[in-house]
Amino acid sequence: MIPSRHGRSAGVRGWRFRRNPLRRRSYLVEAWVLLAAWILAVVAAVGVGAWTNLAVERHIDALRADRHSVPAVLVEDAQRTVGTADGSDNYRATVRWTAADGTQAMGLARVDSSSKAGSTTHVWLDAKGRLVPNPPTATQARIEGVVLGVWAAAGAGGAVLLVGRGVSGRLERRRLEQWDAEWARIGPQWGHKTG
Repeated sequence: MIPSRHGRSAGVRGWRFRRNPLRRRSYLVEAWVLLAAWILAVVAAVGVGAWTNLAVERHIDALRADRHSVPAVLVEDAQRTVGTADGSDNYRATVRWTAADGTQAMGLARVDSSSKAGSTTHVWLDAKGRLVPNPPTATQARIEGVVLGVWAAAGAGGAVLLVGRGVSGRLERRRLEQWDAEWARIGPQWGHKTG
């Protein structure tokens, strides 16, 4: 370590890789472990983040492909239900639509606040003809994929760095144990023990 102007020691980059008669082999091993951990963290973060983004977008694309919109008629006026997290109100009403087999089906659907009985709206159905929420748009799918990909990347990279730091800490503890053993063996030859 080199003293800095502020009284604290400033690290010398790459000191573990430099030749030095006092450098122990464990310093070099620790340097390679930390370098490998950083490289693996970047590779894992990029790989996991990209894979998660792709998986989310594919899942949402499959949802959109499975769902289709049909016209429906409101049987009753829109009624306010529980407010949403963003403070806006949520309105629902019983709607009626014609199923693929020609029969009439009814269900509770989210509608605009101004919707009145007899007005027309569109509802989404899955492949089995069940009423389902609107699928996310392509933009919403992209945003959700990116957000989840970033979180997954941070988690994967962080996990690899934690493992690398754990191995580094283990090497440090082992090195300190070796120093203690060496000091216990050599210290008495100096005629007195310190500490």
